[in-house]
Amino acid sequence: MRKTSMVTGLAVAGVCVAGSALAADATEVSRKLSFSEEDVQAGLDVGVGLGGYTGKLGNETGVGALFNITANAQPWKYIGVEAGYEGQNIPIDDARVLGGNNIWRNNGTLLGKLGPVIDRKWHPFVGAGFGLSYLHASSGSRDVYNNDWQTEVPVAAGIEYRLGHLAAGVRATYRFVGGEELATIPGTNDDAKGSLFNGNLTLGGRF
Repeated sequence: MRKTSMVTGLAVAGVCVAGSALAADATEVSRKLSFSEEDVQAGLDVGVGLGGYTGKLGNETGVGALFNITANAQPWKYIGVEAGYEGQNIPIDDARVLGGNNIWRNNGTLLGKLGPVIDRKWHPFVGAGFGLSYLHASSGSRDVYNNDWQTEVPVAAGIEYRLGHLAAGVRATYRFVGGEELATIPGTNDDAKGSLFNGNLTLGGRF
């Protein structure tokens, strides 16, 4: 009976200690993920880079320059959001089309970002989101290429360096593309499909 009482007492004490530890951990996690007006950082970035399509779309197009402008905010310690516009000029490298033609890609994207700010300077992150692009083919390619709306699911990884209110960064973004009716595969009636891979440098401010 005495042994049973002792075991019961130890079990209760253990549960209490474990419960306290779990509660403390939960409180800490909640504190780090909770919204705080004092911790909010908003900013604006501009970027330039290069990229292009992969897969069958990549076989008939080249690497194109891009520029973007992005508004961003970090309302939680490890979680941020951004919304932006990206324009890209993708050259057409297709034997069915005369040289000098291209595709203008106009994109809007909403992205969620996850990553810590280390030592108030370094901000490595990964992100995922949703985007929509309008593809405008130049007039000289219209017999083969169509204007098209394209849905995109971007996944990104990068790092920023912050110096005071300034921020500079580098990132790579891979976009899973849907709804491709831009062009057909040469010699077939099948739509050319592919994803989109871009890399860019950014420069902006944090306020």
